[in-house]
Amino acid sequence: MEKPRHIAVIDVGKTNAKLVVVDAVTGVELATRSTPNRVIRDGPYPHYDVDVLWTFFVQSLTDFAVAPGFDAISVTAHGASAVLLGDNGLAMPVLDYEHIYPDTVREAYADLRPDFAETRSPYLAGGLNVGAQIHYQKTQFPALFAEVKTVLTYAQYWVWRLTGIVVNEVTSLGCHTDLWNPQTGAYSGLVDTLDLRRLLPPIRSAFDHIGDLLEPLQSKIGIGKTIPVYCGIHDSNASLLPHLMTRTSPFSVVSTGTWVVSFAVGGQLNKLDPERDTLANVDAYGNAVPSSRFMGGREFDLLTGGNASMPDADTLKRIIEAKRMVLPSLVKGTGPFPNREAVWLHGEAMLPGEQNAVASLYTAMMNHVSLELIGASGPTIVEGPFSRNAIYLSALRSLTKRDVIALPGSTGTSLGAALLAGATAPVHTAVGNVQPLGPAFDAYAKVWRESLT
Repeated sequence: MEKPRHIAVIDVGKTNAKLVVVDAVTGVELATRSTPNRVIRDGPYPHYDVDVLWTFFVQSLTDFAVAPGFDAISVTAHGASAVLLGDNGLAMPVLDYEHIYPDTVREAYADLRPDFAETRSPYLAGGLNVGAQIHYQKTQFPALFAEVKTVLTYAQYWVWRLTGIVVNEVTSLGCHTDLWNPQTGAYSGLVDTLDLRRLLPPIRSAFDHIGDLLEPLQSKIGIGKTIPVYCGIHDSNASLLPHLMTRTSPFSVVSTGTWVVSFAVGGQLNKLDPERDTLANVDAYGNAVPSSRFMGGREFDLLTGGNASMPDADTLKRIIEAKRMVLPSLVKGTGPFPNREAVWLHGEAMLPGEQNAVASLYTAMMNHVSLELIGASGPTIVEGPFSRNAIYLSALRSLTKRDVIALPGSTGTSLGAALLAGATAPVHTAVGNVQPLGPAFDAYAKVWRESLT
């Protein structure tokens, strides 16, 4: 098989989905198109509108078939989702992981799930544990669940729609599902407790060529050649992959978006705390990586009302000197302080610039705690939207006392998925030299930390 020149990447995030064409030599995005990832509120429970997403992907592939063109397809998708297939497509809607279950259902699941020592997966809110989702679907909708023939990880659902072949993959099985034992590289005991083994297809490497684009899709898209489709990868692990290929341990990667997910390559699995949203992710090579998470993008938007107005130097100085800050957490049930209620100290920020300053500093301080919890060391590489936030970057540099490397030009998840299909991992360099904020912020951060004790 010839090495592809251009790779189309289906990239399904929690908030938005994208179709990106990546140059296999440079890693540059040649074309991109995005759409909101809509949640439907009717039916048995809130669920993703996968048919609308599929129409979007097919139309985007059609539009890009001639220019810039593509020779292969790869997939990346958010975690905490499983797809339940019957004989003729979906047996049940693809559940939104933010849906909250009745207490009786959660309590019953808590009695079933394996210990943290087995899965390195903490018990999370809603359906953030895929095992909790499947337990909910199975116990609350038994007639629908009786029609389930196959349980797919989310990225591999899109691979099935492209190729007709069902497989699962370890980065999606290993992201806080409760279904995977990262120490043994095998399913956890929960798989048999929930009687799922018979429903689970073969596990394939993220790098595997699973099959070719189905002929009817080739015709519909208007591409007159065989298009190989690769297995795909969990989105945060996609962001990690280029660095695993080009950097030497220890280092940390912070993948930012709706979630801020931190990976400590060379970190400490024995430091993980299941009560503080730390876990072992599983990388594309099947290795356990100490990780931590908080809903940083969502909290930033809540603090700023979605207004991206960056503060000037005087506004930032005023916020820091007044020690105007917010204590966690705005999104309860996740992150390093899952049981705390958000509280403002020294007055709430009102002007957009003030809100942005507080939100940026808050995100950096939360990120620092999350990095500490996983034993992070070496440089910190930041990707995604927060890599363009100078206040957050400088605050994180002050807090960690280690180099912070911002990669605002990185395609992150899309590039990582393209690497699976043979793209070359570019060696990124830092954009600018991130400098610490100085002593006044050190005093600000000290107040924040002491207020949490």
